[in-house]
Amino acid sequence: MQVLRYLPNQKPSNINLSVALGQGGEACIYTIPTDSELVAKVYHKPSPTQSRKLEVMIAHPPENPTASLGHISIAWPVELLRSSDGKNNVIGFLMPRIRGMRPIIDFYNPRTRRQHCPLFNYQYLIRTARNLAAAFASLHASGYCVGDVNESNILVGDTALVTIVDTDSFQVRDIQKEIVYRCPVGKPEFTPPELQNKTFAECDRVFAHDLFGLSVLIFQLLMEGTHPFSGIFQGMGEPPPYEARIAAGHFTYSQKRRVPYVTTPIAPPWEILHPRLQELFLRCFEDGHSNPLLRPSAQNWLLALAEAENSLLTCTINPQHRYSNHLEKCPWCERALRLGGRDPFPSHRAIANKEHLKPQPKAKKRHTQPPRVPQPVAAFNRVNPRNPSPVFGQNIPYYTPPKKRRYYPVIFCLLGFGLLGYLDLVIKFTNRPFAAQTASYTQPNLVSVNQRKGIDSQNFAEFYKQGHASYKVRDYEKAIEKFSQALEKNPKYAKAYVNRGNAHYNIKEYESALADYNQALSINPQEVKAYVNRGNSRFLLAEYSSDPDREYNLAILDYNSALRLNPGEVEAYVRRGIVRAQIAKYSGDSQQDYNRAIGDFNKALELSSDRSEPLFQRGVVRYQIAQYSSDFEKEYKQAIEDFNQALRINPKLSKVYLKRGIVRYELAQYGGGVSSQYHKQAVEDLQTAAKMALEQEDMDNYQQALSSICVVVENKCDTFLQSSSDRNKK
Repeated sequence: MQVLRYLPNQKPSNINLSVALGQGGEACIYTIPTDSELVAKVYHKPSPTQSRKLEVMIAHPPENPTASLGHISIAWPVELLRSSDGKNNVIGFLMPRIRGMRPIIDFYNPRTRRQHCPLFNYQYLIRTARNLAAAFASLHASGYCVGDVNESNILVGDTALVTIVDTDSFQVRDIQKEIVYRCPVGKPEFTPPELQNKTFAECDRVFAHDLFGLSVLIFQLLMEGTHPFSGIFQGMGEPPPYEARIAAGHFTYSQKRRVPYVTTPIAPPWEILHPRLQELFLRCFEDGHSNPLLRPSAQNWLLALAEAENSLLTCTINPQHRYSNHLEKCPWCERALRLGGRDPFPSHRAIANKEHLKPQPKAKKRHTQPPRVPQPVAAFNRVNPRNPSPVFGQNIPYYTPPKKRRYYPVIFCLLGFGLLGYLDLVIKFTNRPFAAQTASYTQPNLVSVNQRKGIDSQNFAEFYKQGHASYKVRDYEKAIEKFSQALEKNPKYAKAYVNRGNAHYNIKEYESALADYNQALSINPQEVKAYVNRGNSRFLLAEYSSDPDREYNLAILDYNSALRLNPGEVEAYVRRGIVRAQIAKYSGDSQQDYNRAIGDFNKALELSSDRSEPLFQRGVVRYQIAQYSSDFEKEYKQAIEDFNQALRINPKLSKVYLKRGIVRYELAQYGGGVSSQYHKQAVEDLQTAAKMALEQEDMDNYQQALSSICVVVENKCDTFLQSSSDRNKK
């Protein structure tokens, strides 16, 4: 590829770009034959907007905070590249070539750190955080926002120096022309609460937004890769994704509010952090939740990290262990013992003998029963897709009478969704608040209703049919459009509001869904499905509410209304049981609420014994009861039996294997003659859950199963990580 390079006071020179270093969806990176210190980034589809943005960036570069060390902290554009076809269009730019550095995750992840840089100790991690904060401070001083803060855009060297890359995605403000070139992308787990579920291309970023992501990265550096919002979910159903946790302000280490999470067993203790750092994290994730201006600045982090580094002591047993002087003893020695001998910062002797690369030794069998039930296994550093499911998932299928369910696989196959047949619908039933029961109102009924009202039945029916078709192929925006057009023809048709509400729900527009269900009930107070669906919406809205108890109680009232109208409404019993179990987590009489939840699941099974969902939910409740019961072994075994029954009904439920594996692993921790058998069964269940979830493209359950395997038996992770990597390359 021939491009033109414009050097100051010189004629344009041709550059032949033939050796590519890498390629992404937006651009390709090439070496420069005449300059080994630079690389070229050439866009696949260059635009005039990119050209103007790059011109502003090149004219106003930020200060390099590590210039005195001869290191580049910010890989900033230095020259424009233009096309050689005579049009002279900007097609890319030159930037510094960065060598010998790795993504920051390779350093805060203990496994990869031991493999690639075993001498990188805690002091180096603090210094990395300092250098990262310095780069952010420099960018903010020049008026730039990173925008898309994430672990893949930050590189770290063996000496803790940092380089921020992909700078052309930053938000750039052209002061002279009063134009803001926005950052159109972002990663949920680094996005502040006020931007969650927002369209980034429509938002002007401010420094406070960057500071949330910076704080997350610093937390991960200093807490062995633990995300500040990761933890073991104490509620019912599947753990909410990161965006829901962040939006709700559920900082796992909160000191001022109650959150439905406890720390994962594999995470370092909160107390390991220097007191000044603890203070800044609380300012960011607690005080800054409601007031972003309270988040500590990059300069605040610089000062606090310097103080923390100056306070470090050296362990007398292993000089590689550095820890804060506010601690009475070395926390890393304790952590190494807790991890079965796997030292997070191995000694020089251990590294010389390659002990740090050996598989983790198997834990000895425990022959005595511990005084308390161990914490459940949970995913740590969970990775979510860019469009993760809400708390219970998001697909709200249409209702079809039971006699028609057997035809669903055929219909979905014809639509190109063969994997979403009947079994898949049942799987989604267990993950989602609505389970194939919202009435599928057929066209003949619509025509008769419209004829009675004297309106244009053909147009109304056609719009409604189109909305139904769009919904079935998960084009929810199109479904909303068509249902809205149908409602323009007949604004008094309650069932159309129900179905439009379901479509709103699937794209996480819960308030809009709630408004549609309200409208449906104002037209027809006998609309059972509207009550059930509204209850489910209120349950999800509780995750984002400042008064979740109110939303839970309103949800229960909706389920009660549905059951008064139809005592055989199985879904209302199942969902009311889920809400009651959630309330039990914070109830003064949790045992009574748990028993009420089990009663609801029992009633659902009495009405429909071939459903796996109430069995699964009953098992989850019994698992929760076991956490507080003196007779925990009995509760665990009852939970396992419920999971067994659910799998006999539907053997394709990955999340049931996952939960059963977790229960079996906890039972294995108590030792005894069957301990090894439980441990083996737990590993088999978790492996099955991971493989099955991957086949079904259920990335939430896949990641949770994979992370649980990493906790239960560390050397089993690599096979799944490799298979996932191979799959993504296809």
